[in-house]
Amino acid sequence: TFGCVRSEGWQMHEGLDIKCTQRDARGEPTDPVSAAADGKIVYINSKPGLSNYGKYIVIQHEIDRLAVYTLYAHLRKIEIGIHVGQARKSGEIIATMGRTSNTSQGISRERAHLHFEVCLLANPNYSDWQKKYHAGQRNDHAKWNGQNLLGIDPWKLFLSQRDAGDKRQPFSLHEFIRRQPVLCRVLVQSPTFQWAKRHPGLVESPARPKAIGGYEVFLDSNGIPVRCTPRGPEAFSDNEPIKLLNVNAEVYSRAPCRKLVFKKGQKWQLTAKGLGHLNLLTH
Repeated sequence: TFGCVRSEGWQMHEGLDIKCTQRDARGEPTDPVSAAADGKIVYINSKPGLSNYGKYIVIQHEIDRLAVYTLYAHLRKIEIGIHVGQARKSGEIIATMGRTSNTSQGISRERAHLHFEVCLLANPNYSDWQKKYHAGQRNDHAKWNGQNLLGIDPWKLFLSQRDAGDKRQPFSLHEFIRRQPVLCRVLVQSPTFQWAKRHPGLVESPARPKAIGGYEVFLDSNGIPVRCTPRGPEAFSDNEPIKLLNVNAEVYSRAPCRKLVFKKGQKWQLTAKGLGHLNLLTH
């Protein structure tokens, strides 16, 4: 399942693992993998040695005026003729389930599965950010690097859609994201905060300041800015470019594995990982 489910709750799993149900004579998986919704293929990695995901495909969807991405990993085979830029309808076959990966332990036949993610893109300028903050670190996937894809729990998303349908109410992806439990609130001194510009439906501005000095950002436990509010220059008078305002200890206790914050004595602080994540969001 999604979340802090590995290493006794200290390792993040950003998707759902869907079990193999069909096998060939050698015991290898043969289940077809289909597009989860109408969309456009934006990335294909056909070289399993380049990623923990093995062979994987990323599809972009437009839902509620939001760019959302689904990722299909550990694929055995990618369908012939599939290419970047191609539109696919919901249910159209894109690949065959498998167990490809570049991890040392690999994935056994018995554990063959589809790793499925629903994501938001942290920053379209990911490659520039990596060159600045991780010079010399290899990146084979440009902005489709897994670090730049922030996962939403697919199962919660499905249940929310189903419940809306049962109540005969229109489903709102913006509302679903805004309702996610908030781990922490952070001030970021970034008047041109790229996340806010790309996701205006997640910006709250009850009293929009005349001049924007930055944003108050509400992060969920996976680091997604589920809401953000513009703040005037006076909020940044101490010249701290990134300032932790508050941590919800209950949310942290349920999902600490992203290691964005920690408590030192009686005071909460951003970790180096948390600062790096916020630098990525504001780059």
